[in-house]
Amino acid sequence: MSEHHEHRHPHGHEEHTQDVRAHRGHGPGRRFARWRHRLRHAVTPHTHDSSDKVDGALESSARGMRALWVSLAVLGVTAAAQAGIVVLSGSVALLGDTVHNAADALTAVPLGVAFVLGRRAASRRFTYGYGRAEDLAGIVIVLTIAASAVFAGWTAVNRLLDPRDMDHVGVVAAAAVVGFLGNEWVARYRIRVGRRIGSAALVADGLHARTDGFTSLAVLLSAAGAAIGWRYADPIVGLLITAAILLVLRDAAGEVFRRVMDAVDPALLGRAEDALRRVRGVREVGELRMRWIGHRLRAEVALVVDADLTVRQAHDIAVDAEHALLHAVPKLTAALVHADPAPAADGPDPHLALAHHMTA
Repeated sequence: MSEHHEHRHPHGHEEHTQDVRAHRGHGPGRRFARWRHRLRHAVTPHTHDSSDKVDGALESSARGMRALWVSLAVLGVTAAAQAGIVVLSGSVALLGDTVHNAADALTAVPLGVAFVLGRRAASRRFTYGYGRAEDLAGIVIVLTIAASAVFAGWTAVNRLLDPRDMDHVGVVAAAAVVGFLGNEWVARYRIRVGRRIGSAALVADGLHARTDGFTSLAVLLSAAGAAIGWRYADPIVGLLITAAILLVLRDAAGEVFRRVMDAVDPALLGRAEDALRRVRGVREVGELRMRWIGHRLRAEVALVVDADLTVRQAHDIAVDAEHALLHAVPKLTAALVHADPAPAADGPDPHLALAHHMTA
């Protein structure tokens, strides 16, 4: 016997798998458990409407879009303020930082496109939807951070070979502070929202904004060196900031790489397995897999159940198991549950027909 079940429902509250376990009982106890479960659903925000599932997914994308628009506005104001001081001071170093910040703010564009694409429904060609567009945006952001490191390093080496004096040190230092504060605020905001909605690309974009803040700090430290007459302060600090950007690049690339390779936190698997084992009727948890699609999770699981169950009974266990998963795992939006009959000691392997398709 084999039973598959996939359930596309949202769950916005904490797990309550004890009610799910009680569902599998019989008699008055089972009826009481069902009434208790229904009462809890009546007083707790919960829905089994597929349209509400879409609403939940759209809300995550809406938060991401809001983070992009707000941070883009802050970066725009920051760049405009720096540009004004560039006109006043004529600082070439600050001009480079201003252009760099303005260009890097545009990394919000591919991520915004990804969030918009992620709202589109799955199609016959893209059967899992368009959530993977976020991973592509994350790759673009990582490449932009790498380009920032190359640009910063090249500029620092060039200035080391051809040192120059800096004019209007005070206003340049003020512009550097403005640039750092603006970028650091944007970095914290993007990273916080990205982690809240599960978007690795938005987190990477937040780390990118942090590199821009480091670049602004380089201008500030260079201004301090120029104030004491040290002409090599600018290029040396620039090289140090390049090294810092490379460290941020490593973190951002690692996060995006893990997402592209379908990596998930092992703690989520442990949490899912614990929830499944508490479901009444589940004898053993077989294969369990999870993957991110954009900022949402999907799961596939094989459960071992009694071999003498009817199709209806096995299906009920699969439904309860998926229900428990949706409550136990944050950001999980769908699960495919497969029920395997427990093999008899003297019986054939229920998967014998597939043995020659298995990889070593």
